[in-house]
Order: sequence, then structure tokens, then C-alpha cells
Amino acid sequence: MRISTASVMIAALSLAPLGLVQAQGAQTKPQAQEQTQAPSDQSAVIRTIQVVNIKDLKPEARSMVENVASKTSQEDLKSLRSSIDSTPEAVSALKAKGLTSAQIVAINIADGVLTLFAKTA
Repeated sequence: MRISTASVMIAALSLAPLGLVQAQGAQTKPQAQEQTQAPSDQSAVIRTIQVVNIKDLKPEARSMVENVASKTSQEDLKSLRSSIDSTPEAVSALKAKGLTSAQIVAINIADGVLTLFAKTA
């Protein structure tokens, strides 16, 4: 699993809502139109959202996520959580796990998958 640095995490955050909007719009397009998109366009589209509790990660992965989270400013976390709250798909994925954006400490975007890392008490 790749974990982004704090600055890359914030850069990815700024793309997350756009990617989710693109994924939502892509669902309404006919199949033929989707196939004509360039592969680079498809890599920016978020197709899946997964929520991972960091306590469920292996120790080395948990350490990496906690390291990124510890270097993230409160302002950046506020921006991250605001972006998540403005994305219905992300809110729905969190609710399905009984979580809120306030518990998200980091994200990762890779291969069309947005991973939200949650820290619970």
C-alpha cells in the first residue's frame, strides 16, 4: 500500500472531489463514450471508496499512516474533512462504517481507489 506524504495527501485531497464528480458523471454516459476517454483521464476518476480503520492495519502500515497524520496541520485536516463532507459518496461510505469525517486522519488515492484512513478511540 502506498502512503502519500502530507503535502501529496493535501494535493490528492484537492483532486478527490473532482474525481468523485467525474465518476458520478461517468455513470450517466453511454458505454461508447466511456471507452473513448484517454486512459490518463480514467486514472483520475475515483471508482471506489474504501474506509480503513488504522487500528486494523499491520504495524508497519499503521506507523506510516500515523507518521503522515502527525505531520498534517490542523488547517489541512479541516480542509480534508470539509472536502469529504461535501462529497456524498464519501459521506455515505463513512456512514456505512459508523464513522464521520472527524475521524479521518489521512487519505490515499491510487488506481481509482480513494482510501480514507480513520482513527477511532
